Amino acid sequence: MKTTRTDALRRRAIRAAAAASLLMALAPATALADAYPSKPIRLVVPFTAGGNTDIVARLVGKEVQKALGQPVVIENRPGASGNIGADTVAKAPADGYTLLMGTVGTNAINPSFYRKMPFDAAKDFTAVALVASVPNILVVNPSVPAANVRELTQFVKSQNGKATFASSGAGTSIHLSGELYMVMTGTQMVHVPYKGSAPAVTDLMGGQVQIMFDNAPTSLPFVKAGKLKALAVTGAKRMAALPNVPTMEEAGLPGFVTGSWFGVFAPAGTPREVVDKLSQVIMAASRRADFGEQLVNAGAEPDPRPSAEFQAFAMAEKTRWEKVVKAAGVAVDGD
Repeated sequence: MKTTRTDALRRRAIRAAAAASLLMALAPATALADAYPSKPIRLVVPFTAGGNTDIVARLVGKEVQKALGQPVVIENRPGASGNIGADTVAKAPADGYTLLMGTVGTNAINPSFYRKMPFDAAKDFTAVALVASVPNILVVNPSVPAANVRELTQFVKSQNGKATFASSGAGTSIHLSGELYMVMTGTQMVHVPYKGSAPAVTDLMGGQVQIMFDNAPTSLPFVKAGKLKALAVTGAKRMAALPNVPTMEEAGLPGFVTGSWFGVFAPAGTPREVVDKLSQVIMAASRRADFGEQLVNAGAEPDPRPSAEFQAFAMAEKTRWEKVVKAAGVAVDGD
């Protein structure tokens, strides 16, 4: 069959249209990454102002604002152990303009600690970047007759379930560190929850409670002042501020690694180009010595991990804490 000039022109037009369609398909993603952000970004902190999460969020917000040229507005939305603020972000438009400063509580512990959750931590978020971590310190009132973890365990067993341990609230890493200790040592203690670390530490020093796995920034000053005894730290390595205090693993409990961490999440479905852009900015800041020094001054340790690595870490943490909550039998109703 003879090809006419009209057929040739038609085929050429079809090829041109196909090429144009391909370019149009690729253009939005490129244009979006180039244009983002074109308005202020909201970084939701699911806890009150002034705490560790808020401090880290403000440091991150300042860096993102400086790098991207748009204001980053910190919005504190506390309540329900962080679930209220996290849910706000989970249900926000997936456009990169609403972000969450997530924690081990909101994205790893709460999903198993609360039987009813308003969001799905595994499906409703995309990890952007891990920023910092905070180990806990096993501290006791000076009157407790224990100089190390082994002696503490002997003391707790001698109390026949009457020894008390404080926490900053049910479901926190502080609370579940105590539960994990009981599971791993076969001991029983009475959990005394408080509304925050400060009142718990006050009563610990006063002798109303005996034991606590507290976030390092809160208890460290009192350890240095001799008002509390530090028996171990719960991180994977010793703290620079307490070089002579062993880790829980060194103290005889292999696998005992707990603490808090802080990282940025976006709603699921946020364009990958936007997530990567944010991750690159946060990673660049997190690797700078001056930014790391600010984190250390705030009581945290730099722990920069980009999007994919942070996503895997958060999921592994969620699985790990599910096992702790199940073993301890401490899940509660909630929403």
